[in-house]
Amino acid sequence: MRIFLVEDDAMIGDSIRTALIRENYIVDWVRDGKMVETALSTEHFDVVLLDLGLPGKSGLEILRNLRMKKNSVPVIIVTARDAVDDRIRGLDAGADDYVIKPFDMNELGARIRSAMRRSSGRAEPDITIGGITLSPASREIWRDDEQIHLSGKEYAIVEALMLRPGNILSKAQLEERINGWGDEVESNALEVHIHSIRRKLGSEFIRNVRGVGYFIPRAKCTA
Repeated sequence: MRIFLVEDDAMIGDSIRTALIRENYIVDWVRDGKMVETALSTEHFDVVLLDLGLPGKSGLEILRNLRMKKNSVPVIIVTARDAVDDRIRGLDAGADDYVIKPFDMNELGARIRSAMRRSSGRAEPDITIGGITLSPASREIWRDDEQIHLSGKEYAIVEALMLRPGNILSKAQLEERINGWGDEVESNALEVHIHSIRRKLGSEFIRNVRGVGYFIPRAKCTA
């Protein structure tokens, strides 16, 4: 899962980014409001963590413009502004949630997962295909009754494919989900991750269409 962190305070931003990376999220961080809209129009993010008091352009203006453009990416406002009127303005502008600083990182993590579940439109978060179960709520992967450990990037690949079974995602689409800004990416890095996933979940779990991309077959219906 790729998170876009918009926070101008260096200490707070570094603390949030470090904690989320520790939880195997891919995190891109900007500190200037003027950079946000360009990034959101050209990059894929699963969740945006948005401060309100930003240099260049306010978080509320960014959020309103985002929703005017019909961009439905989940946005969680993370701010020290705790007045009821501020919360109302943020939610009315299109925020999915509103978190007041200081906060507990475990709570922020739970709110990120909740925003993702609402965004996906699934009342039941678990997905099972070919004996593999993905739980977005806990970010866990199970093979039958055994929990399988995946790295953050391996999980992001599996999640992207299991949310769209039968649909082919190109190498570029998958790389966009697993690489943050400034990451040094080797040309065969995606293939290495997929090889590791197949070793853990089965050699036929992820299929390849040469020159096109990767997919996970749809679950077979049993009648």
